Amino acid sequence: MSHTPLIIELFTEELPPKALKKFGQSFSESIEQSLNAQGLLGASSVTTSYATPRRLAVHLSDVLAKAPKRQVKEKLLPVSIALDADGKATAPLLKKLAALGHPDISLDQLERQGSDKSETFYLNVEVTGQTLTAGLQTALEQAISKLPIPKLMRYQIAPGTAQVKDVEFVRPAHGLVAMHGADLINIQALGLKAHNTTLGHRFLSNGTLTIKHADEYAKTLETSGKVIASYSDRIEKIRESLLKASNGHSVLMPESLLEEVCSLVEWPVVYTCEFEKEFLEVPQECLILTMQTNQKYFAMTDKNGKLVNQFLIVSNIETSTPEAIISGNERVVRPRLADAKFFYEQDRKKTLFERTALLSKVVYHNKLGTQLERTERVAKIAEAIGNELKKHEASIDVSLAIRAAQLAKADLLTDMVGEFPELQGIMGRYYALNDKEYPDVAAACMEHYAPRFAGDALPVTDTGTILALADKLETLVGIWGIGLAPTGEKDPFALRRHALGICRILLEKKLPLNIRDVLQATIKQFSQEEVHQNSSVDVIHGFILDRLRAYLKDQQWDGKNYSTNEVESVVSQLPVVFGDVLERLKAVRLFSALDESTALAAANKRIGNILKKVDFKIPDSVDNNLLTLDAEKSLAKALDQILPQVNQSFKNGQFTEALQAFATLRVEVDNFFNDVMVMDPDTKLRDNRLALLAKMHGLMNQVADIGKLAS
Repeated sequence: MSHTPLIIELFTEELPPKALKKFGQSFSESIEQSLNAQGLLGASSVTTSYATPRRLAVHLSDVLAKAPKRQVKEKLLPVSIALDADGKATAPLLKKLAALGHPDISLDQLERQGSDKSETFYLNVEVTGQTLTAGLQTALEQAISKLPIPKLMRYQIAPGTAQVKDVEFVRPAHGLVAMHGADLINIQALGLKAHNTTLGHRFLSNGTLTIKHADEYAKTLETSGKVIASYSDRIEKIRESLLKASNGHSVLMPESLLEEVCSLVEWPVVYTCEFEKEFLEVPQECLILTMQTNQKYFAMTDKNGKLVNQFLIVSNIETSTPEAIISGNERVVRPRLADAKFFYEQDRKKTLFERTALLSKVVYHNKLGTQLERTERVAKIAEAIGNELKKHEASIDVSLAIRAAQLAKADLLTDMVGEFPELQGIMGRYYALNDKEYPDVAAACMEHYAPRFAGDALPVTDTGTILALADKLETLVGIWGIGLAPTGEKDPFALRRHALGICRILLEKKLPLNIRDVLQATIKQFSQEEVHQNSSVDVIHGFILDRLRAYLKDQQWDGKNYSTNEVESVVSQLPVVFGDVLERLKAVRLFSALDESTALAAANKRIGNILKKVDFKIPDSVDNNLLTLDAEKSLAKALDQILPQVNQSFKNGQFTEALQAFATLRVEVDNFFNDVMVMDPDTKLRDNRLALLAKMHGLMNQVADIGKLAS
């Protein structure tokens, strides 16, 4: 049986650059999956995806000319439906068999399984293997239909002839290559018949390229067509060429820009351009964003991270005289940089504070008022947070947090942020410094957005930290309060991200804030009754804990992930101060490594289950005079002995010591459950024993619910 390589190429006009990578992946994966499902791929087959601005292609290394025979078993219909009163096949059965490609099979060739009413017909036949021509035709049609195309283009495949026909695809297709080894496969798609020819680079290649063998496709395109067909190879070539042309500078290469540029060129060549040094007076973030967003250029910085007046371009043209290309790109970027310089100069003519009054004309949400009203709420929340933190850290200046809250959204009204919304906060910092605001106030104008995304850095300054918490809490409580809480996958106001940001700031900065108190203070800042009705402290605290739970499990701490049971042992306690959560988790992990931990965790869980079932009041303290058995006396005595140590360790935040003290109780706990009947008929003995268990349970669970460690 033949095991030969296969190449399929669909040649088109320029494809949408931002979608090219997805198109290439979808095309190759769909072809591979379809051929494999039809039994046409060998066991050693390797799939290689190709995607350039003008082609989608896939190479498979081990493809059969014909699939082997295989046994097919299909459930048909219950016998009661498949046969009529005379025992003949009914129309539904005949229709089902026809759909499966076996319209003429006789009833005695069908299998019957089951008994009485559950008896069912099955088709169990050996099927002749599919030919590659038929199988590839199916695979190609499926691959085209599955491409993630947001909007189709309708065009005619043969304008001006009698064969005119409308076709729909993302861009007009002009060629189809289908080669199995050196043989052409007669398939068609989008009105095109397969050939063994394609076109190379639009400008650097001369005429038609003949593909003599499937394995020669990529090499032929590169050597004769000036096309690097592999998307991954092309992006690495761009990366290497940028670094080579950097002249010792650092090249800013965001992956999204690399991918977009890779999707615009088939033969990437890097050239160095420059702009006037006077533009370096503008904040470099503005210039970088202008070059990246509008022109797809790569900015460079010096060893100190300062922007230099040179930039790199990736051209689709290779020439020994690139002067025209370089000067053309320099001419194009100059007006963009001039616009940025103009915006910056104009914006600085008015201070941020002078702009704040205009926030009253910007609607935040029709149910929550204007941006000015929101700013006033955030300032009050920041004041409440700042006052609470000042109790623990006297150096905190609450007035700076209030001032930063008043100014933080003013840059939304500047021309620069109007042109580049991505610069909000960044420009606020520059303009605040220009206005001679305190450095921490300026920093907070930028830092209050942090963390903006997963893995982003946290605010550095105390002022920025306070404002970041206040801003996120106001958004979370307000948007939740007007009935726009996240549902399923929908979270248009990014409340999950805001909640995670709150968790990270409190957790990683070890802030001693009570989240429930802060939530209550936040709710009070809203005048809308709807917010007060919907934004329950319990509900939003639970939502934040869900984000905390997921974050603790997803991240690595000291090189390891915490288990679900470990995380649940802490989070199930509904912590209100997140600053010591990591220390509690660390203590739980060290406790669980002890030999005694399994038995103690099981005992703790057992105690918890006993106490849950009690529907009467348990005494607040243990009466030693009612302890009658040696086992309960021993446990009570051991508890009293470690009580001072455990309470002091807990008070000092020494959670590991607090938990590990219980390891000494292993024998007493085992003896208690072996020798003592808790639910004694004598209610006084029963209640006293329950009080003893409640005392132990409460003491153990100060750090975490150890019972959660029991599997």
